[in-house]
Amino acid sequence: MSMLEKEVVTEDVGSVVRDVQHVDDKAASHLKEELQSSKQGGYVPSTPEEKKYSKALNRKFDFFILPFCVLIYMFNGLDRSNLGNAQTDGFTSDLHMRPSAINTATSLFFCTFVPLQPLSVIIGKKVGQSTYLGIIGLGWGILTLSHAWVKNEAQLIAVRLLIGVFESGFYPTCVSYLSLFYPRFDLAFRIAIFYGAYAVAGAFGGVIAYGCFRIEGRLHGWQYLFIVEGAATIAIALATPFWLAKAPGQSWFLSAKEKEFAERRMIMDSAANLDSRFKLSRRDVKEAVTDWKLWAILPFNVLASIAPQGFTIFMPIVIKGLGYSGPTANLMTVPPYVVGAALLLIFAYSSDHFRERTIHILVGITLVLIGLIMAFSLPLTNPAARYGGIIVLLSGTFIAAPITVAWLSGNTPEPGKRAIVLGINGWGNLGGIIGSELFLAKYGPDYIWPLKVTTGLIAVAFVGYACYYFELKFWNRYKAKKIAQMTPEEIEAEDSNGVRYADKKWTFVYGV
Repeated sequence: MSMLEKEVVTEDVGSVVRDVQHVDDKAASHLKEELQSSKQGGYVPSTPEEKKYSKALNRKFDFFILPFCVLIYMFNGLDRSNLGNAQTDGFTSDLHMRPSAINTATSLFFCTFVPLQPLSVIIGKKVGQSTYLGIIGLGWGILTLSHAWVKNEAQLIAVRLLIGVFESGFYPTCVSYLSLFYPRFDLAFRIAIFYGAYAVAGAFGGVIAYGCFRIEGRLHGWQYLFIVEGAATIAIALATPFWLAKAPGQSWFLSAKEKEFAERRMIMDSAANLDSRFKLSRRDVKEAVTDWKLWAILPFNVLASIAPQGFTIFMPIVIKGLGYSGPTANLMTVPPYVVGAALLLIFAYSSDHFRERTIHILVGITLVLIGLIMAFSLPLTNPAARYGGIIVLLSGTFIAAPITVAWLSGNTPEPGKRAIVLGINGWGNLGGIIGSELFLAKYGPDYIWPLKVTTGLIAVAFVGYACYYFELKFWNRYKAKKIAQMTPEEIEAEDSNGVRYADKKWTFVYGV
């Protein structure tokens, strides 16, 4: 885009900001109703033609932006699950390690991975998110490849710790990046497609492992697995910075008119400051760290994440405990992941369509609880029924996390603060540490104790999410009382001044 085009777009977007922030009697009355009902606004096309144009723009982003993010995250998911796959082919026994070595390595991976997420998001924001995604993808691709030549437990732990460094910023950075392109109620479905890559990775990983373990050669089957997955990750990562656009208005595949519209609708969706998407201020960091709604949901996000981040890593081993052979156990992981990915997309689409988050998350958690109860209550002598329980479990496993991310993203309109909030929310991966310490080899082959403990923890998550809903409703009603005492002029001033920041403004409606 030329400097002249940039000036025109900036001027047009500035007028949109002023129009969005203008408040008259009708707008004031509408805002009071939204706060009372906890019905969140956002970008809504004003005409059928605009709706059609917005959908066409989404399709372009779905084609040029989303697939690369999905591909990288899929191989990120392959890396998470490949230790479990490798173990079914004798990984630890071939290297004369303790069977629990992969549990230790996984725990330490998350110990590095989780704390670094907010810092990685800040680095990504400074470097440029599209460039940063390619750099960190290249890093963990090389490290995944290096697993093939690990000789002992110390080397395995070192490699996993380094992978944790590179992977730490990927998920929150990528989600923050996607939130620049899609309005809030188009976002959950895209995050679901993106997050669904993790589920697809589990299914695809089982197929890759099945094929690699049947290769006849001088290397072990698990070595071929790490070589294939590492090399593919490197190839995709190298192309990423050259393909991904830095922002909607800098998308190489859009016309000048489309760039202007893409910028305009995102301003209308959040009424963000003109250049706030490309800046990260000290206030953003302070406001994110002290954001009550983040800390109110984070513990329950951690508990709900035990299933996708913890159980799925060890699922091949659990299925093997049902009596299936190593290669077959990996192949048997495919159907649960396919069902999980399908349900995730359905729930996320419904969540965006109805502009609702809580019920969709709670239903997903309910499916997890039903599956867990089936998995530990049915006898080991009935492997088919227990396997059915695992399918039910996986059908709801992936629903909570991406919808929670879309929920937090929509409730954090300032992009700089949003990036930090999503980075801290990435601590939900602590569920992986809990899971790796629960599903120990000593509890095999039935793993009843870990499954029971997981059931209890996820039940607590269910209660926590339900309480969070009522917290947000309470704050919206509190804001409604404040707004009721203000004139339209005072409401407009509240919306445009910096006394309260972003979602803390009395004019901002928390979505539920």
